[in-house]
Amino acid sequence: MIGRKRALAAAAYAGVFLLLAACGSPVAPQTPPASAKQTDAPAAQAEQVGETNRIKAPVVKVIDGDTIKVKLNGKEETVRFLLVDTPETHHPKLGEQPFGKEASDFTKALLTDKTVELEQDVSPGPDKYGRYLYYIYIDGKSVQEMLLEKGLARVAYIYVPNVKYVDQYRAIQEKAQQAGVGIWSVENYAREDGYHPESVGEAKKQDTKETKNANVTSPSKQAVPPSGTKQTSVYYASCKEARAAGAAPLHKGEPGYRPEMDGDKDGIACE
Repeated sequence: MIGRKRALAAAAYAGVFLLLAACGSPVAPQTPPASAKQTDAPAAQAEQVGETNRIKAPVVKVIDGDTIKVKLNGKEETVRFLLVDTPETHHPKLGEQPFGKEASDFTKALLTDKTVELEQDVSPGPDKYGRYLYYIYIDGKSVQEMLLEKGLARVAYIYVPNVKYVDQYRAIQEKAQQAGVGIWSVENYAREDGYHPESVGEAKKQDTKETKNANVTSPSKQAVPPSGTKQTSVYYASCKEARAAGAAPLHKGEPGYRPEMDGDKDGIACE
C-alpha cells in the first residue's frame, strides 16, 4: 500500500515538472543595446550646457522672427520657436504682415552668427514641416520672452505636451498688451486665430480722419502773434484771415481787433 502511494506521488511530481517545462518560466525583459536606442531629435549628441537640459548650436541663418537654421551634428536643421508666433515676412499666401519685418530684424540682430542654446520640451519634433521645436536662449536669456516683451510675437500653437512655459509667456504677453507695444498697438490686429492686417488699414484710415478734423479746428493752424504783441483770445494775422473766418468787420474791443488792422482809426477794422 505504501509503495502504491509513493508511486502516485512520484507521478504527480513528474506531471508538475512536465507542465512547467512546457509553459516555460518567466523571462525578464531584455534591455536593448545602447546602439539600438533612438533619440527624438538630432540635437541629442550636441554639446550639453552645464547642468541644464539645453544644448548649444551655432546659428546658420535667421529665416524670420520665429524660425532659424542651426548646425546640429554636422547638418543644417530648421528650428521653430516653441509657443510663440511672429507676423510673416515672406509667406507664399499672406506675404509680409505688419510688424513682420520688425520681428525679423530683431531676431536677425540678436542671433545672426551667434551660438544659441536649445531647450526641448516633451516632444522636440520634427513637426509636419520638418522643423524641430525648441525654446531658444542667447547669453542665457529667453528669445521667446524678449519677442513677447517687445510686442513682436503672440503666444500661439499651444499643443500638449509642449506647454512647459505657456503660463509664463502669457503673463509677459499681458504686460505688452497693457502697454500697447508692437502688434498690440493696433486694436484687433493680433488675435487668437492669427494676425489681421485689415485692422491696421482701418486704424490708419481712422487716424487720417482724426488728423484732418484736428487740423480744421486746431488753434495751431492760426497765425501766431508777433513777439511783444498783446494777445487776445482770438488773433488774426490779416483782414483776409479775419474775413475767411467770417469775423470781419472787427470792432474795437471785440476779440481779434487790432489797431494795426484799423486803417482809418475809426474803431472798425477790416471794413
